[in-house]
Amino acid sequence: MSVTKELIVVKDLHKNFGDLEVLKGIDQTIHQGEVVSIIGPSGSGKSTFLRCLNLLEKPSSGQIIFEGIDIAAENVDIDTHRKKIGMIFQHFNLYNSRTIYDNIAFPLKHLGWSKDKIQKRVLELLELIDLVERKDSYPSQLSGGQKQRVAIARALANNPKVLLCDEATSALDPQTTQSILQLIKKVNKEFGLTVILITHEMAVVKEVCDKVAVMEDGRVV
Repeated sequence: MSVTKELIVVKDLHKNFGDLEVLKGIDQTIHQGEVVSIIGPSGSGKSTFLRCLNLLEKPSSGQIIFEGIDIAAENVDIDTHRKKIGMIFQHFNLYNSRTIYDNIAFPLKHLGWSKDKIQKRVLELLELIDLVERKDSYPSQLSGGQKQRVAIARALANNPKVLLCDEATSALDPQTTQSILQLIKKVNKEFGLTVILITHEMAVVKEVCDKVAVMEDGRVV
């Protein structure tokens, strides 16, 4: 995927929790189609930065310009913005009482998609993650790698512009990590999806990333 236009431009981003300043003026530009890794020691602000990008945390000051709109501004429609962003977590965050099919379908039902449209999209995604035959299984019946594949499919359900990955491979063994990275590379190449991932693993950085941002003490250094 050739890098094209600027998708996210972060300017002088700050985030405080009470008296604690966690982000101390971050400037970062992410282009459409890039795979960007954010690395750094624990407590450097990586997860807070990621959570600001999908407004799970509201920045204290600064700008996050996403497709030309400052989403950190007061009047932004958070729900509209979040539809453009998929997120996967270290611990999968699947619904244990729902089948794999229903886990992937869940965000689409929430958005009011028709049953036929949901079925078509979920089956496409099951094909992508190579788990069609497990659609009626429950998360407890899957391996860690399979659960993370389902989490990726759910994050991709409504065709987001950006996929945020918070330590998405750190709970997995090296072989499974490799298969998840191949899947992330595949969705980046096939769909032109921009990927921003937090990791501690340099092997992950070497395998998939176009660009690396190193964070330390709330800043990109």
